[in-house]
Amino acid sequence: MPFQIVQEFFDGEVLVIQPKVFPDHRGFFMELYRTDLFAQMGLSATFVQDNRSRSHRNVIRGLHFQWDPPMGKLMWVSRGKAFLVAVDIRPDSPTAGKWVAIHASEDNHLMMWAPPWFARGFLALADITEVQYKCTAIYNPQGEGSIRWNDPAIGIDWPLNGTPILSEKDQNAMTLAEWFAHPAAQTFAYARTRTTSTQPHEPPTAS
Repeated sequence: MPFQIVQEFFDGEVLVIQPKVFPDHRGFFMELYRTDLFAQMGLSATFVQDNRSRSHRNVIRGLHFQWDPPMGKLMWVSRGKAFLVAVDIRPDSPTAGKWVAIHASEDNHLMMWAPPWFARGFLALADITEVQYKCTAIYNPQGEGSIRWNDPAIGIDWPLNGTPILSEKDQNAMTLAEWFAHPAAQTFAYARTRTTSTQPHEPPTAS
């Protein structure tokens, strides 16, 4: 099997996937994504946009999410290394505000999938870090949000070694409590995300 789920969090909603790498004297070959094999693992989401970012050491991006249309993300590191984070932002979830993270790198090839109701972020841990991700929705700046990276209500233990480098947007992001009070937060109501899970890793349909 070219792909293996090596860790599951939040009842299998957040997945850590290990692709199979084929090394030889020339370098290596690997498949990054296959619709049929991901569906066999229970991840049948449709990806419609690919993104790539380059960051310097100590850059933090996040915590980002999109509710209109809802956007799930499959993320990995193609150069350098990063601390990839996912936070449950469903206002009435029993795990609301809980987070999980992995150390992903160009050497371990780990990928992290999370559905739209998880805010995503990362900390660059190398001088040059490139993160790529596949998205289940087209980017819509009017339907996106950002939660403060250091919100004490979440308490992410970032492995920072220095001063974080942030965009102005991320510096001024809302708190988790402010997001919960936002009308759009009901897009990710816990009951709704669970009832749409006949395909457990599919994003919900926007109303």
